[in-house]
Amino acid sequence: MHKAGLTKQITFRCYAELNDFLPLEKRQKQFRHALKTPLTLGEAIESLRIPLCEVDLALVNGQPASYEKRLFENDLISVYPTFESLDISRLKGLCYPALRISRFILDAHLGKLAKYLRMLGFDTLYRNDYEDEEIIRIAAQEKRIVLTRDRALLHAPRITHGYYVRSVNKHEQLREVVRKFDLYSQFKSFSRCMTCNSKLVSKDLKEVRHLLQETTIRNFKEFFYCPGCRKVYWKGSHFIRMESYIRELT
Repeated sequence: MHKAGLTKQITFRCYAELNDFLPLEKRQKQFRHALKTPLTLGEAIESLRIPLCEVDLALVNGQPASYEKRLFENDLISVYPTFESLDISRLKGLCYPALRISRFILDAHLGKLAKYLRMLGFDTLYRNDYEDEEIIRIAAQEKRIVLTRDRALLHAPRITHGYYVRSVNKHEQLREVVRKFDLYSQFKSFSRCMTCNSKLVSKDLKEVRHLLQETTIRNFKEFFYCPGCRKVYWKGSHFIRMESYIRELT
């Protein structure tokens, strides 16, 4: 039985983007960390302010372990970020399986990123007035990946899949998320409404004529209708610019 107030020295090594949560002097290297006992692997990782939903694999002395594993003096902990593009289920003993169909929910800081993800065809929920508890509840119920600029949100225990978006630039945010979750094979560009997330439906001109300007009617023949917000899309100059951007992205 452990006595209250005792401490143990644990050695950590965190890899890749998990270093973003560490102070500069602990990044990209092994470091010793004194922690009070009794202590589990999950508690030790969280003591470093690393959200568990960003961890895909943790090794204790070279062996995969669950978050409930008790730690001992001088244990070596290696912590790795999520591997959404790789199936390492036979190696890891602690985390949730990758979501092979990627669906997202974003917090209030990421409205422009939400539109870009919808442009690529991803089911992406966003409102600028979501409360944290609402994001957590929806993500758990619908198996969505939480994307956020709020590190504290990712520490919620009910979030199983989440990611702290590092960049503040909307274009770099999209590149970052696409690379992180290896989304390239899931692109279904221009299949969703960028405004409300509904799936678009192909329509003949006669079906949407009443929603269009005369100049649009004269110049375009192919239209896509959003049943959610009744918005109509066509392949104009804006479409061409977005198509070029997607080619650059891939």
